[in-house]
Formats: sequence, structure tokens, C-alpha cells
Amino acid sequence: MTPIDFPDDPGAFAARRPEPGPTDDPPVHAVGIGPGNVEYLTRRGARAIREADVVVGFETVVDFVRDEVTGEALTCGYRDEPEVLAVFADRVAEGARGTAVLMGDPNHSGYQFVGKVESAVDAPVRVIPGISSLQIAASRARTPMEETTFVTLHKSGPIEADLERLERDAGDRHLLVLPRPFDWMPERIAHRLLESGTPDREALVCERLTHDDEAITRTSLSELAADVDAEDETAFSDLSVLVVRR
Repeated sequence: MTPIDFPDDPGAFAARRPEPGPTDDPPVHAVGIGPGNVEYLTRRGARAIREADVVVGFETVVDFVRDEVTGEALTCGYRDEPEVLAVFADRVAEGARGTAVLMGDPNHSGYQFVGKVESAVDAPVRVIPGISSLQIAASRARTPMEETTFVTLHKSGPIEADLERLERDAGDRHLLVLPRPFDWMPERIAHRLLESGTPDREALVCERLTHDDEAITRTSLSELAADVDAEDETAFSDLSVLVVRR
């Protein structure tokens, strides 16, 4: 099996143009499964998963919707993505209905995987949006999305421009941030904001939203930044959203 050669910037590849209009070719679906609690999986997304002959996604993501999968499940990690997506592409080329599953909403930090799927298959890819943990965090923190700056650091590649956008808008707008495990977690983000001159602000760290062990830490930028050099590096899980109220 020849691994897929991904574009240098899969996210940009996915966003290079709008989705095509209706075609005779059956699409591959890219489904946002929500924050991990199946009650937040949309009915349209569940149907795309159930009707698929083959489903592909990261193992942890597929596990959340395993009961919805009726066809073949292909799971991957970062190391074997090219090989697994090559198998998925072959199944689709043979006529199988394919669905890729992503955590949350593909439009919120999922475009890199969407781009990899799109570069692998010779078929139109249609995104089925999901409920993002960001939407849940905005609800918990009462930060209206139209008054909020959202930045995801949960991606590979440079993030300096994203950090500068946070610095620019901090204090004037609410901030919703997806940290990057584990080098850019809430403590380091708070420290960076304060170092740039952001006034101390109320902050919430929302972990494992909608899960049975959901936790929300109500704190401040200064309290978070005080732990930036903690021996354990971070007090928070990789399923975290940082909210900074303006």
C-alpha cells in the first residue's frame, strides 16, 4: 500500500475553494461528531456514519461513535495517517460509500484532516458540521460568539499569527482558545497575554465538556500565568478550552 502524499498545508488545501455543487459522483462525507457525548451528534451526521461502507478517523474519534458504525472502521494515529487514508481511498475508488469522522465541528480546527481526506480520495468531499466544544464553552461562559475572537492553536505548523491576534483583541473582545497539547496550554497562553500588556481578566478553563467528568476552573489570567513554570507543566487535560472574558 502506497501512503498518501499530503499537501504541505492540508488546511489551506481544504479551504482553497468552495465545495462543488451537486454532481453525479457520490460524495465522501466529513462528519463533525461533536464534543464526544453522542447526544451532541447531529441526526444528519449519524446517518452519514450509519450509511457508510467504510468510516475513517482517529481511533479516539471513531471510538466515540463506534455504535453508529455499520460498515468497516479504519482507525489511525498521526504516524499512520498516510497509510490508513490510502486504504480508505482504495475502498472509495472501488465504490464504497466513505465517511471521515472528526472531533467537534470540522470548521473549528478540523480542516487539516479534511484536507488530507480530500487529497486522498478522487471524489467530492462534503462537510457535515457538528457541535464544537467551543460552542459549549461559549454557552458555559456566556460569551456571545459575535463578540468573541476564536483562535485554535491545536494544529501543526506556525501559530505566531494566531497568538498575535489574541494579543490584539484581548480586553476588547472575549477570547475562545483551543490550546495545543502540551506546549501551548492555558498557563503559557495566559503568560504570553500578560507579557504583551493584556490587563488581567477573568478566565475559565473548560475541560471535557459534555462528558460525565466535565470540569470548569474559574480563575484569572494572572492565576494561570503563575503556574507557567510548574513542574507538571500543566494542570489541564488535552480536551480543554480557554475562555478569557473581556
